[in-house]
Amino acid sequence: MVANSEKVSNAGTAQVVRLESAAHALAERLPDLMLEAARISHTVTHGVHGRRRAGPGETFWQFRQYEPNDSTTLIDWRRSASSSHVYVREREWEAAHTVWLWPDLSASMNFQSTLAPVSKRDRAVVLMLALAELLVRGGERVGLLGLTNPTASRRATARLAESLVAHSEEPALTSGLPPAARISRFSGTVLISDFLDPLDQISDALKRLAGADISGHLVQVLDPIEESLAFEGRMEFIDPEDGQRWIGDRVEALRDEYRERLETHQRGLREIANRLGWSLLIHHTDRPATEPMLNLIARLQDNGRRFS
Repeated sequence: MVANSEKVSNAGTAQVVRLESAAHALAERLPDLMLEAARISHTVTHGVHGRRRAGPGETFWQFRQYEPNDSTTLIDWRRSASSSHVYVREREWEAAHTVWLWPDLSASMNFQSTLAPVSKRDRAVVLMLALAELLVRGGERVGLLGLTNPTASRRATARLAESLVAHSEEPALTSGLPPAARISRFSGTVLISDFLDPLDQISDALKRLAGADISGHLVQVLDPIEESLAFEGRMEFIDPEDGQRWIGDRVEALRDEYRERLETHQRGLREIANRLGWSLLIHHTDRPATEPMLNLIARLQDNGRRFS
């Protein structure tokens, strides 16, 4: 019993040291990651979410004929001068949304091959911070799923970055699955992970988040070598989550079967997203981070119109 207790104690100590090391590593890289996120956010153009009907806002919506109960300050005299009618200028109603963000910081996200310039984890953090910057700049509220309150502050991106470091050891970020959280109607979620956990576990986690009038977007971040299995000969594979090891004698002989299983997994992931009315993007870390950003912004804008 004493020996077993010592093993448990040593294992617990090793776990704490590993988590503390991961938190320190993230904190050290964060300034560079924030600079990269700022660069990406300035590259992508983002507008506020219009409600596709007249209301308070800055964007021109339409002209309509003046009515007796309209204020004379709304009259567009230039448009009226070119017609026999008096017209008022209407703006599109703009309303802020809340978007919940979640980057997977589990051990598998630390992977980086020689084919990619960054790890999956760093790319997930950069995408989350860049998206937060764009959304706040567009007048939206953002929050870290299950960990922080939503905010539209100009310092929102910095606060999210600080929260990542503060909570980087917690299961909400390191379990590989998004945490259960109560999400209000008309909110959005953006979940960034490699989504390589079993499909039934992923499905259960997403069902706990999904609800009526909630939009969801999954970004699967993969290293290119995880899709190509571009290895030759005898290789040892180590599971980053539990340390299990497996040796393959001729890895190239497994390539076709491996790719088929990965494609099957991705089809299952897409089916889960489709059943919830959510979207799925697949992003590889050898590609520019601006590619998924542009796609995400377009999808978030479409959801904003759908929920109007």
